[in-house]
Amino acid sequence: MTFPAHTVEKIGGTSMSKVHELRDTLLIQGREGADLYGRIFVVSAFGGITNLLLEHKKSGQPGVYALFANDDNAHGWLDALSDVAAAMREAHGQVLDHPADIHAADEFVRERIEGARSCLFDLQRLCSYGHFRLADHMMDIRELLSGLGESHSAFVTVLMLQRAGVNARAVDLSGWRDENDLDLQGRIAAGFAQVDLATEMPIVTGYAQCTEGLMREFDRGYSEVTFARIAAQTGASEAIIHKEFHLSSADPNLVGADQVRKLGHTNYDVADQLSNLGMEAIHPQAAKILRKAGIPLRVANAFEPQDPGTLIDDTPATEAAVEIVTGLPVVAFEVFEQDMVGVKGYDQGILEVLTRHKVYIVSKCTNANTITHFLNAPLETIRRVERDVQQAFPNARLRINRHGLVSVIGRDLDGLCVAERGLLALREGGVKTHSVQYVPGSVDVQFLVAPSDQDAAIAGLHGAFVGQEASALKAA
Repeated sequence: MTFPAHTVEKIGGTSMSKVHELRDTLLIQGREGADLYGRIFVVSAFGGITNLLLEHKKSGQPGVYALFANDDNAHGWLDALSDVAAAMREAHGQVLDHPADIHAADEFVRERIEGARSCLFDLQRLCSYGHFRLADHMMDIRELLSGLGESHSAFVTVLMLQRAGVNARAVDLSGWRDENDLDLQGRIAAGFAQVDLATEMPIVTGYAQCTEGLMREFDRGYSEVTFARIAAQTGASEAIIHKEFHLSSADPNLVGADQVRKLGHTNYDVADQLSNLGMEAIHPQAAKILRKAGIPLRVANAFEPQDPGTLIDDTPATEAAVEIVTGLPVVAFEVFEQDMVGVKGYDQGILEVLTRHKVYIVSKCTNANTITHFLNAPLETIRRVERDVQQAFPNARLRINRHGLVSVIGRDLDGLCVAERGLLALREGGVKTHSVQYVPGSVDVQFLVAPSDQDAAIAGLHGAFVGQEASALKAA
């Protein structure tokens, strides 16, 4: 599968809810004729729709999937599915102007929602006989529901663009009513088999149904993996993610909008570290796909289409510099065992428990008889980990403490004395540092502080290394 020079671009859910504002800027942007094309757009569902279909990403409030999984014959999932249909109609009602387009979108929602409703009813009836287990099919249901949101947003976006005179084409990779059993590569190849990038603008679903099962491995990060695989498989010259903000040196709400800087240029190592700290520029697996294919990634602000944003590739930094300061709350899970010295198996045993409970490890440190993992997980999950580790190592002493982990990140930190200068800046700002961790050659230095001091630590370190205070010192 070969295509002429082109880009593959992704629009996130929050931006999709304002896609009508992006029509004449990002999507059309004064282009005419052939200049409109040579671009593939991968779209997420409209903002909030996937939360209603699955569960709320942050609060955990159950959506259709979670209600169906825990159904007690009250059929709460039916009401939730009706709520999804209403939310979809409201979303495209804000995007589309022409009555015929709104009617077509309404019919699309009706057909997909009724199809999903019938599927869930049939599965419930089938599993009521006892020979079939609902648990065996829940991941398939999660995949089915996930695809509804992206199929809807892609369909609506195509209607909007066609009304504006753009030859847009929906490429639905969700596998709806498709009996073909395809892997991801095959699904993408089939979707693009008849596409002419020179004369068409493909609007592609972020969810792709495939034998690998994207939800099983990537869960809510599936759309970026689909985006990256499309870029790699079609040989894109550049992959672009359009967000609602620029990739900046810190959260402007913490350090001040006048203090932050757009990164402009960084590398995939920094992007991976941002993902590790929950501040994703891109899903790490998607970054791996692009990096292996030699495709640069650009993170741009969807509402400032003239701004080039931040380029992410493998180009070395021209000089040592701190590029970003960020942080997140962590739980320190400490295992102390006097007999650990020189004995193998402790580390592996702890990791097995953490893996079994699907706990995310942000960082780790060890000495002769103590292993500490810094975890990003609910406390109730960590309590279960504590129970299992204590059972595996009955003589160990376990401690659990909350901290704020603040990371100073840059492609090249050599010669900047980040640990020493950072400690000084924190002390001058009245922030007590619990520990510092730096591995020579790595892209970040981590400072552990009290949870209540995390925001102050980010602001203080940003001021010392990136903000106007740092610029003034460098000029002097």
